[in-house]
Amino acid sequence: MDNSRIYRMSFASVYPHYIHKVEKKGRTKAELDEIIFWLTGYNEQTLQKHIADKTDFETFFAQAPQINPNVSKITGVICGYRVEEIEDKLMQKVRYLDKLVDELAKGRAMDKIFRK
Repeated sequence: MDNSRIYRMSFASVYPHYIHKVEKKGRTKAELDEIIFWLTGYNEQTLQKHIADKTDFETFFAQAPQINPNVSKITGVICGYRVEEIEDKLMQKVRYLDKLVDELAKGRAMDKIFRK
């Protein structure tokens, strides 16, 4: 499977869709950002810089300060694939983010999303 199209896609182009998805289900942009911070190690300033710079997904994850060590606890199906079985590590990180956004939109408690 050629995932290069997804890797070249700018994070800034997808971020508004994440916001819309969670807000239409009664969650907030702040909660979404908190999930992104948890997953990547970014903070508000670095996240906004990546959005402003229109960083692609490949760079966004490559420059992440620290992928959370608990990502291995993220399991389940997203886009027809089990996230824990995705062999391409970059695609797996993209799908981890998708999975967390889905969980937030579905009303899952933040403690459970953070695998505490």
